[in-house]
Amino acid sequence: MAMIPITERKYTLVEKIDETPEVLILKFMPEDNQPTPFDPGMFMMIVGVDSSGNRYTGRAFSIASDPSVPGMDFMVIKEPTHGDHIGRPHFVDAKIGDVFFMRGPNGQFRFDPSVDKKAIFLAGGTGLAPFISMLRHIKSSGSQCDTVLLYSTKYSTEIILKEELKSYVADLHTKLVITVTRPQPGDGWTGQTGHITADTIKNYAPDYAERTAYICGPLAFVKAVKDALVSLGMQNEKIKADVWG
Repeated sequence: MAMIPITERKYTLVEKIDETPEVLILKFMPEDNQPTPFDPGMFMMIVGVDSSGNRYTGRAFSIASDPSVPGMDFMVIKEPTHGDHIGRPHFVDAKIGDVFFMRGPNGQFRFDPSVDKKAIFLAGGTGLAPFISMLRHIKSSGSQCDTVLLYSTKYSTEIILKEELKSYVADLHTKLVITVTRPQPGDGWTGQTGHITADTIKNYAPDYAERTAYICGPLAFVKAVKDALVSLGMQNEKIKADVWG
């Protein structure tokens, strides 16, 4: 893939969505209303600014938006139980109109539907973000890409962008499987439960050997899913992974 220049640009927070009990979606618009070039799967370093103009510690967030639009969407965990908390409250407590600087795009986790015409996406928690970008891009570009999305979340109440995901089943013929690892009594969940294993992959994507695998989520999730794919005989060059936390 061609190199994409890294730039730093000024953005304003324009919308803050309380998506689930654990996750916020933050929407930003650039000062000049022009898109930042990036490939789906990449991330930005985001730095907040206080009222005195002092910059906060930057944090990396996967881009959830379609590259063709000027705005950028990100998924933020309100109170993470792992990883680095430095600077995170500034993003959680941010108000509409707050200014941020974004530097990027960064990363080699990059998806091109004209190259990977058959793909399996494996997401854990807010690791869903880059796959939302990929699916939005497939839809907006009219690409013919055969996709399977296996999405693992702790609780049924933590399914992010549930209705949008359903729309890709109808519009893109994406095969969507959501699995809840900690179903709760009375939560009404009747779908798949448990972690994504080699058997899960074989059951829902029996043609996995023909696909390129993209994995995103916390380290333990990425390692377990990658090990599952390798145990099925998938070659390392067909597995692309991005870790957060």
